[in-house]
Amino acid sequence: MARAVFLDRDGVLNRVVLREGKACPPESVDELQILPGVTSACESLRAAGFALIVVTNQPDVARGSLRKEAVERINRELRERLPLDDVRVCFHDDRDGCACRKPAPGLILQAATDLGIDLEASFMVGDRWKDVEAGRRAGCRTVLIRDGGAGDESLSPDHCAGSLLEGTGWILDQIQPSREGR
Repeated sequence: MARAVFLDRDGVLNRVVLREGKACPPESVDELQILPGVTSACESLRAAGFALIVVTNQPDVARGSLRKEAVERINRELRERLPLDDVRVCFHDDRDGCACRKPAPGLILQAATDLGIDLEASFMVGDRWKDVEAGRRAGCRTVLIRDGGAGDESLSPDHCAGSLLEGTGWILDQIQPSREGR
């Protein structure tokens, strides 16, 4: 079985857009800004043998403030610019009660089934408690990306990092013993 790094999208791979003081996903490819170090981090993870799978909640589609086609265009652009293996999206809102909206682990579990991923050898990287909880429920180790702001200390992710690049260093350190023992 393969191992993977599951990646949240907005705030981990790309910069969020501030609208009226609220962090929002980009609405178009023109607003898409890949965060510093993300390309290098993804390349390092791929070189270490990880599949890279984006798992993202996009509830603004269900809320009617963002079109599904816009989300899909942004995801295609990310796949063109980064070495991603797959992008899984939940377009539902909390009220829909689906199994795919993080913190539910549905996106991760379905990707693992479809792609033959060993979840115990995999990691979930996100910038919110829902990402950490989804990763835990799926059986992955978790990395919380913090932008320097206060976070929920009750999350207790396996690791906290300031960026995906910093988190990648920790992930690669975790697999070192298994690589040396081969």
